[in-house]
Amino acid sequence: MGKTMHTVLVSVFCPDRPGLVSAVAGRLFDLGGNLGDASFSVLGTGAEFTALCHLPAHVSGTGLQAELAKLPELKDASVTVKSFGLETGPAPSALISHVVTVSGGDRPGLVARLAELFASFKANIVRMDAQTLPDGGHGRYVIRFALSIPPESRATCLATVDSTAGEMGLHCVWTEETR
Repeated sequence: MGKTMHTVLVSVFCPDRPGLVSAVAGRLFDLGGNLGDASFSVLGTGAEFTALCHLPAHVSGTGLQAELAKLPELKDASVTVKSFGLETGPAPSALISHVVTVSGGDRPGLVARLAELFASFKANIVRMDAQTLPDGGHGRYVIRFALSIPPESRATCLATVDSTAGEMGLHCVWTEETR
């Protein structure tokens, strides 16, 4: 018979520094936790780590939050742990069919325009990453969308996003994910 587990949502925001993911994942493992879906990103000079964690019954969310707050790598961090009351398995709309990358100069409203376009084709944004990269003083903006696009609208959706990016002077590429 397996151990009784419960699922929590762990959220950490702090100044970026090497070893953050290692410290958090290591402490969770030491406490008997198992990481589920997780995300880490650098945002400006900060870093954000968010994960579902399956914990043994004897480890409370409050106890885990206190343990994580003790880590030197999380100095000056905001750490929250709360019960996760939703299903932990992926919904069909979370299965990635394509990754679309749009790059070029930043445009006000760019993310909103692309997100609206995807919504109009019933495409679900599973993950999004947007980043300004240094490029000769002007910066280059790169957005990556991991999408679940319904099969019946894939060709039209991808052609429309490519055309929209082109109209804005941006470059668009996509890859199809294989399962």
